[in-house]
Amino acid sequence: MTDKPSEGSSISDEEWEKFVRDAERDGASAAPKEPSARARMVTERLRRQEARGELPAGWRTGPAWQETNGRSARRRKVWSVLGVLLAVAVAVIALKPSAALSWLPGGSGADPDTPSASPLEGETTRPSGAPADVAGQPTRKQPFAGSPAERWATGADAIELPKAKAVSGVSAARIENALRLTKKFLVAANLDRDVLYGAEPKEALALLDPLSKKYVDRLRAGLRRPTVENDPKWNFTRFDPDEIELVGTEVRVRGRMTVEPGEGKGGRALIRADYTFVYPVAKAGGGEEVTRTIVRRAVQVDVVDPVKYQATEGRIWLLDLSSEIGNDACRQGDGFIHPRFQADLYASPEPSGEVVDPYDRSRGLDGAGTDSECGTLSRT
Repeated sequence: MTDKPSEGSSISDEEWEKFVRDAERDGASAAPKEPSARARMVTERLRRQEARGELPAGWRTGPAWQETNGRSARRRKVWSVLGVLLAVAVAVIALKPSAALSWLPGGSGADPDTPSASPLEGETTRPSGAPADVAGQPTRKQPFAGSPAERWATGADAIELPKAKAVSGVSAARIENALRLTKKFLVAANLDRDVLYGAEPKEALALLDPLSKKYVDRLRAGLRRPTVENDPKWNFTRFDPDEIELVGTEVRVRGRMTVEPGEGKGGRALIRADYTFVYPVAKAGGGEEVTRTIVRRAVQVDVVDPVKYQATEGRIWLLDLSSEIGNDACRQGDGFIHPRFQADLYASPEPSGEVVDPYDRSRGLDGAGTDSECGTLSRT
């Protein structure tokens, strides 16, 4: 087969090429023209050749028509896909308008399963009052819903160290190391996953200066045989794994760490670390109800010039550790925190002590701990 006339045709090559040029020119013209006598003659010859089967198949359409048809087919395919997408979009709008609104620039229809509150800046000074109430109830998907902690930072990253400077004759390098060890202690005592599930806080204990033997021995004795008077929960956050399940992997944390001159004429500095930890929990075994326990720790660490005072390198000396635990059955004396759920409140009334907001970090905490009365929480 060939695109030229067959050998038996009476049309010359020159006539064929002229016909093609005339056809292309006439096809591009906007207005139809009356065919010339020669064009009619050529057309008649082509008609007879087509009847005898002497012309190639598809000679009327040619490559240009096929290419145009290909582009049209592609356009149809594109519009088919767009039609499907449009149908999906209509279905989404009908079923969940909030999701459709969130696609728009500045749309306010955020998915309710996704917290929309922006995180708070780090705390640098004592707040002037308690944080505002937050609407919502905790669930397994949103364990911090309804809590100011929804906007708090998470885990160890929330414990930010201040810039170390020389204080009261104690070098900046020694202050920096003590700040780092203080953070390490807070993390080991309140964020270590094994400790939260009741394990012995070995790393936290190893950070304490062995020269403070009496204090360290008392902590170890409480861990071995806890009592109401010597309950390790006032120093280490621990839940009974047979009773409590931590919900999710996050613990929200807020607080600050500062350095000031210590007591005496010089050579001593004091680190004050004041942090609140919020733990979402449920009953072990897949309980649906989620509640929260809020633990606040205020730690004072003595940092000394080793030329003037005796201390162990790489350890910290705890001058004081005050605690407040919000949502705990209180005075169990078994070494664990026991969060209370709605069923527990129905079984026994709330304590009748002072009403306390566990999120109110404007209150002082010095001296709180084992002697504190069991109060009533305003929220969890």
